[in-house]
Amino acid sequence: MGIAERKERERLEMRERIIQGALQMFLEEGYEKTSIRNIAEKIEYSPATIYLYYKDKDELLYEVQKQCFDMLAEIFQKEATAHDPFTRLEQICYTYIKFGRENAQLYDLMFIIKAPMNVVVEQKLWTNGHDAFGFLVHTLRQCIEQKQVRFKDPITAALQVWAMGHGLIALDIRCRIKVLEMTEEQVQCTIHDSIKEYLELIKY
Repeated sequence: MGIAERKERERLEMRERIIQGALQMFLEEGYEKTSIRNIAEKIEYSPATIYLYYKDKDELLYEVQKQCFDMLAEIFQKEATAHDPFTRLEQICYTYIKFGRENAQLYDLMFIIKAPMNVVVEQKLWTNGHDAFGFLVHTLRQCIEQKQVRFKDPITAALQVWAMGHGLIALDIRCRIKVLEMTEEQVQCTIHDSIKEYLELIKY
């Protein structure tokens, strides 16, 4: 291995170490309570080293967010495998809800807090969610082509389905569903039934 290749590998390894250290700190301590200095102490490097790779904490969180969305896209690929597009759409919805409910703090970093999207204001393009959202769009496009759903445009359809799922997860992980005075098992059943009824409404 040449010097240039070794340096590039070391650079990538350092970025990954920073990302994983930051993710752990964000999940354990919360984004607001975590500083670049905290992360540097976690990975046993100086803050200056992190600033060689990321200009600020928002940019670092954006990179963490990207890895989380890559993970979600991989989960979709693994769990939503039905050949029939509407059945696959059902699998996507239930997989998405399961992911959000089981990874509340991670979901918060991905979808709730504004900080990582500050980077998008500068770049004017958000690419982190492309693969996961694209999987949903592709599935809905097939549903539309086969006249399985009451939509005409796959993007509009995907936004609506995503909004439905996101709303349920956001209400749940931020404890707003407690207004229903239900047990955890009842909440889980209600969310499941809500998805089922929504899918029936959009189905031809």
